[in-house]
Amino acid sequence: MAASAPPPGAASCSGCHAVQGAASSAIPPIHGRDAGEITEAMTGFRNGTRPATVMGRIAKGFSDDELRPIAAWLAEQK
Repeated sequence: MAASAPPPGAASCSGCHAVQGAASSAIPPIHGRDAGEITEAMTGFRNGTRPATVMGRIAKGFSDDELRPIAAWLAEQK
């Protein structure tokens, strides 16, 4: 089965979030994580209830309708 193409915006995640978690990185891997967990984190970053440095600004650039397919796609990546 061929891998699905990432939805708009998803490709930018791998700029900071490595596909394979590096032991020395403070930035956690997100590929393969639960979609609900990703959506909840992004919503928290966006509304300020989850502490963030850069992610607060990034999350504000995505609507709920954009976040859901991104989270689903990231969850499918193993």
